Amino acid sequence: MKVRTTKRPSWDEYFLKVAMLVSERATCPRMHCGCVLVRDKQILSTGYNGSIPGDDHCDDVGCMIVENHCVRTIHAEMNAILQCSSHGISTQNSTAYITNMPCTNCAKALVTAGIKEIVIFSDYHNTLAEEFLSIANVNIKRLPMPSKEIEYDLDNFSSAKEFEKK
Repeated sequence: MKVRTTKRPSWDEYFLKVAMLVSERATCPRMHCGCVLVRDKQILSTGYNGSIPGDDHCDDVGCMIVENHCVRTIHAEMNAILQCSSHGISTQNSTAYITNMPCTNCAKALVTAGIKEIVIFSDYHNTLAEEFLSIANVNIKRLPMPSKEIEYDLDNFSSAKEFEKK
């Protein structure tokens, strides 16, 4: 058996990489953001910035800009919170792994949803988010952006070897 040659990601790196993958579903070209809500190392929900159900997507018809912001989309954090709400899943004492620092409104929503920590690797433009998160004692953990590479090891998977022979 081959010995692992790549470093296993930490839990924070793992969930941030999941958030990066989720962000690929975003439909607003102005920013692709992904959010993963986690409690006890279990994913509760995911969200990305996209249009409301039944509406056109920015990718298809363009952004709807008001005061230099696209108002057509719901932000990733809100979509993750709303997904939990629609399925009856509590977000209390969970962690939000987000590709970007939340905007002011998303920060307030995360606080109100009971999120106790956010983990990010990219900042957003100057907002009041950090002030609101600080008031609510929500910890902000800034990490370097995890690798964009997926370390998928087919070498040690016997079925994969059989598949390659065919």
